[in-house]
Amino acid sequence: MTVWQRAFPDGKSPQRVLVPPSPYAIFLVLTVRPGFESTAKDFLSEIAGLTRTVGFRSREDDLSCVTGIGADLWDRMFTAPRPSDLHPFIEQRGDVHTAPSTPGDLLFHIRARRMDMCFELARLIGDALDGAVDVADEVHGFRYFDERDILGFVDGTENPEDQGAVDAVFLHPDDVAEDSALDSAEAGPDVAAAAAGAGAVPGNGAPGYPGSTYVIVQKYTHDMSGWDELSVEEQEAAFGRHKLSDVEFAEEDKAPNSHLVLNSIEDEDGNDREIVRDNMVFGSVGAEEYGTYFIAYAADVTTTEQMLENMFIGDPVGTYDRILDFSTAVTGGLFFVPSQDFLDDPDGELTEAGLGIGGAASAKVDGPDIDNGSDVDPAGGDDSADADPSAPTDGSLGIGSLNRRRQ
Repeated sequence: MTVWQRAFPDGKSPQRVLVPPSPYAIFLVLTVRPGFESTAKDFLSEIAGLTRTVGFRSREDDLSCVTGIGADLWDRMFTAPRPSDLHPFIEQRGDVHTAPSTPGDLLFHIRARRMDMCFELARLIGDALDGAVDVADEVHGFRYFDERDILGFVDGTENPEDQGAVDAVFLHPDDVAEDSALDSAEAGPDVAAAAAGAGAVPGNGAPGYPGSTYVIVQKYTHDMSGWDELSVEEQEAAFGRHKLSDVEFAEEDKAPNSHLVLNSIEDEDGNDREIVRDNMVFGSVGAEEYGTYFIAYAADVTTTEQMLENMFIGDPVGTYDRILDFSTAVTGGLFFVPSQDFLDDPDGELTEAGLGIGGAASAKVDGPDIDNGSDVDPAGGDDSADADPSAPTDGSLGIGSLNRRRQ
């Protein structure tokens, strides 16, 4: 995987999403207690310093931490509109299997070449937020032999590389500007005015935040006894590739419910829509728990969501992913991963974009209908002269390849 640390043309520096595969990781999902939103927001600017503090002690072990923000916490921390594709994780409930949506306000994806480095940073994060958060999920992951998952198949083969990875993961300022120029006029005059700022606003009224991305995480546990009872040929049919060589089956030889078939997503021009995954194995011999932690970054989160829908609902409906007969999703979360600039100074970035707290375009917007046509103040008054044009609303397993919607 390509290391991408350069700033975008507008000077926005992305978080360290694209780093070489690390042998160890900790996935930490936290919920923020009511009343402690300001504590959580203030802590965003401290994460980089904590990471440097721990990482400096052994720089060759390349400690990194990616921070994500959930939809509910965004609404509680900021008056600015949510990023356009940030919403609660969409539950996928099929006839047989379900991908649940579970609580999560903050995600910390910590990686290094040593587990003690990961653990030390996770400990310091916990100490800094003590009393303000609860741990919803904590998974300590590791690489398994030659990049294989616990089921024995190589994981990550279809990840894009180099510029392809950058294009698949990060929102680029040119894309944001192009979308805004096409769509902001339909969004209403106030939103169109905000689009002139550094964080141009797409047609649904939510800022594009160049240098940012989205991430979906799921924790899967596996029925290893049932899986091991299958022949190698049956396992290979479930994946759609050979187990030892990692070579894909010919298209005509892939079963319609194989993992590869259901996770191959194309755009209208026949190009692959891509994501970047960094899955890890986890497990406990004593608890007989063996699993895969799925984590997928994408500029267009709908690609990942489509893959999950194919897996759990089926394409066509009922043709669900065969791997799910041996793999159970126990968590599911969607998070916005802002640029490093945003983490360092959230209010400053929102103000620069014309969306800061107290600004003219600071109301929450989550949907395509910016002006609802009503002159009635929700509080009971007539605000037709200076009405806020919007109202707050709430809005595979790893092997497939996931590119942004804006091809």
